[in-house]
Amino acid sequence: MSVLRLPAPAKINLFLHITGQRADGYHLLESVFVPISLADTVELTLREDGEIRLLDAPLGLTADNDLACRAARLLQTETGTKLGADIRLTKRIPQGAGLGGGSSDAATALTGLNRLWKTNLKSERMLALGLCIGADVPFFIFGQAAWVRGIGESLEAVTLPAQHIVLAHPGVPVATAAVFAHEALKRDSKSVNPPVFSLDFGQNDMQTAASLIQPKIATLCDAFAARGLAPRMSGSGSSVFAVARSIGAAREHARALASNHVSAWSVQTLQFHPLQNKFGAAII
Repeated sequence: MSVLRLPAPAKINLFLHITGQRADGYHLLESVFVPISLADTVELTLREDGEIRLLDAPLGLTADNDLACRAARLLQTETGTKLGADIRLTKRIPQGAGLGGGSSDAATALTGLNRLWKTNLKSERMLALGLCIGADVPFFIFGQAAWVRGIGESLEAVTLPAQHIVLAHPGVPVATAAVFAHEALKRDSKSVNPPVFSLDFGQNDMQTAASLIQPKIATLCDAFAARGLAPRMSGSGSSVFAVARSIGAAREHARALASNHVSAWSVQTLQFHPLQNKFGAAII
């Protein structure tokens, strides 16, 4: 096996509460992360010379700033392997959208290379390496819908019904750092641990700040509401989603929302990361 072509799904946050801030500046979060059917593809080709190359780099990405390449170099350092890889990304998840695209690419690269290079790291170490790359990466390595706490390191599996989702992106990114730094960011939600919650539980504490930074988010939410949908921003934005009553309704709403400046999709929530179908019951 010298080439792997693997999916890297997006995620949505059913809710996202900020419950405080650590002394080191990291914000403490509580959220439910759910994989969805919109996915990038990560192609990994084995190299014998130890080099990590990003082929046909998507706009704005280089081998120096891409998280999948960073994951590959981190795995090399951790294991001492002399092998390398060519990495090719087919991007479908918009960047700066709050959907975790870069983090998912990194998790898929880390997981795939752990197999391609036969480095055989176990789950605990893989999750720790993922957290070194970014707060969302451990979730994608964990591989299923999860109740997420802390800075992304506390993961507990949750079981959710499959839902048809209308997802839209206003064509502009939002920088997560800018949202966290904004004076309108809500940072004091009460910590909760609901064993059962409805799909409209809570709110996204980042939504007000992100909408002030990028007003097109609020405009997109208004477009959802005008169609009778209950919109919510995912992550730090700028994408917006809502639950639809059926796949047909989701497709109809997506067609209506799409325009020259808005991309829209009908997607489905996933209980498990699609790599579980490829790699068996456990991703790692």
